[in-house]
Formats: sequence, structure tokens, C-alpha cells
Amino acid sequence: MTAGGSVVLPGSVAGSKGLPSLSIYSATKAAIRSLARTWTTDLKNRGIRVNAVSPGMILTPAMESYMRDNAGAQEALTQMIPFGRLGQAQDVAKAVLFLASSDSSYVAGEEFFIDGGVRAV
Repeated sequence: MTAGGSVVLPGSVAGSKGLPSLSIYSATKAAIRSLARTWTTDLKNRGIRVNAVSPGMILTPAMESYMRDNAGAQEALTQMIPFGRLGQAQDVAKAVLFLASSDSSYVAGEEFFIDGGVRAV
């Protein structure tokens, strides 16, 4: 990677929120958060920025399948989200594009949550 590059790692709100039955998944996502921080210091001399994007509940085909197979899941999930709705893939894509672009040239070692406020409240 050339100097001035940007790495965006795929995290999850599960890495910061203690969600039941997701211990191994949550641990791997917490490790990604740590990588964003440590790689920032490892790669600073090369001018490479590293950040993580941590989505919450996003309406994906897998999420649609889960909700279809589990009665009441959509209502239960949306009640956890202050915005009262699941996120869209475009919400995550816009954050990744921002972090990959020069518009975020002074952002490094951060974890961006795209979760409708789930982790914050």
C-alpha cells in the first residue's frame, strides 16, 4: 500500500456490546477494533490510516432470512434500536467511503458505529 493509503476494517457493534450467544463472534470483532488502533501506530510512518466500521443490525439477506424464520424477531430487534429501524447496506457503505477517502485524512485508529445508536444508549 502506498503512503497516504487508508485501511477500513470490518467490525461490529457486537465487539463492544455484550450480546448473548455471540461470545466468539464478539471477541473477534473486539480484536478488529484493537487492530485498527495498533496498526495506526504501526503504519503512521508510512502515512497509512487504519479505522474500523462497526455496523449494528443491518437489513441484509441474512438478516431478512433470520427475521422470516423467527417470529417476532423484527419487532424485538427494532425495539433495541433508538431509531426504531434496521440500517441499510448503504448506511455502512457511506461510512466506508468516507473513511477510505481524503475527506477523513485526519481520522485514524477510530471505530465508527453505524448502528442507529444501539451501542451509545
